[in-house]
Amino acid sequence: MNSTQSSPSSQTTAIGKHPCPECGGNLEWSAAKQALVCPYCGTIADWKPSDGAGGMGGDAAIIEHDLEQALRDPAVSRHWGGQRKEVKCQNCHAISVFVDGRVAQRCDFCGSPAIVAHEEMQDAITPQSILPFNVSDGQVRDRIRQWYGSRWFAPNRLKTAALTDTIHGVYLPYWTFDAHAHAQWSADAGHYYYTTETYRDSNGQTKSRQVRHVRWTPASGSLSHFFDDTLVPGTKGVHPKLLRQVEPFPTQTSLKPYAPEYVRGWTVERYQVDLRRAAQLGQKQMSEQLHQMCAQQVPGDTHRNLQVDARYQGRTFKHVLVPVWLVHYTYGRTTYQIIANGYTGQLAGERPYSVVKIALAVLLGLVLLALVLYYGQLQ
Repeated sequence: MNSTQSSPSSQTTAIGKHPCPECGGNLEWSAAKQALVCPYCGTIADWKPSDGAGGMGGDAAIIEHDLEQALRDPAVSRHWGGQRKEVKCQNCHAISVFVDGRVAQRCDFCGSPAIVAHEEMQDAITPQSILPFNVSDGQVRDRIRQWYGSRWFAPNRLKTAALTDTIHGVYLPYWTFDAHAHAQWSADAGHYYYTTETYRDSNGQTKSRQVRHVRWTPASGSLSHFFDDTLVPGTKGVHPKLLRQVEPFPTQTSLKPYAPEYVRGWTVERYQVDLRRAAQLGQKQMSEQLHQMCAQQVPGDTHRNLQVDARYQGRTFKHVLVPVWLVHYTYGRTTYQIIANGYTGQLAGERPYSVVKIALAVLLGLVLLALVLYYGQLQ
């Protein structure tokens, strides 16, 4: 896979047609059936990834690409095909790319109708791996309704709203990074020891107590570790705190070679974080994890002044697509999101709080506290 260093915007792609053998309708990947299904006549296509003209081949390997080479030679890879049109959301600034005539009416990420034509971008790395949708929209709708029902301090109007009507599936861009790491560390290892001291309490009585001290000794060591698929999201269309809550995506075990049949009928976002920036974020994650691993090696009960000197070799990367179910809604002047991992079903969401319910809960708590104190005084 080739790479580029300049794709600052969020983009989404709609891929061309795959006709139904019965009625000619456009076949779409079904998470419930785990197959290509016609949304018009219900025909299930006998299809393998190697069958599609745009497929990478059902038996193709998931390729790890040399990171250093890609950063030195940022060649462009473009294989989406078709006539493309781009629109930009004036509200959240996401850029959506549509192929073969389809035009969006609203932004897929915030729901705003304020979208305008945008100049087509030519430099973008094409994903070569994909994690297909595994959880159906019906399953996610049930989980979202349960989530709504358990939000005790949410406004009643929110709980009764049919917010699951806005749910749609999105493939998000991710980068994965592998590396062999070797770290040398040094630190002051702290060993606890205790002495007994005497003191006088408030009544003037002499008592004893154990006092903890620390004996510091120099320590050093080394460790080696292989980082396999450190995940770095390439999207800003989905709120990052929510995205981290629905991770991990099983890219180590369940990735498929990219084939356009998987994404027909779905929204595909292009990355907003380019390869160079993603590599920096990935190495930062690795360094933080290495620091924690080295800290665990320091002997004794505590430590200070931990210094880690890390070296990374054999760094590779993949650009992959992962599935999420997305709900966006506006309450007051704020836009909220609810997302679900499209493979595992893990759910995370944002919601407003009812000021009235919170005030009543605080008032009830004060009343209960007053009753406890009152009856405590009577005893």
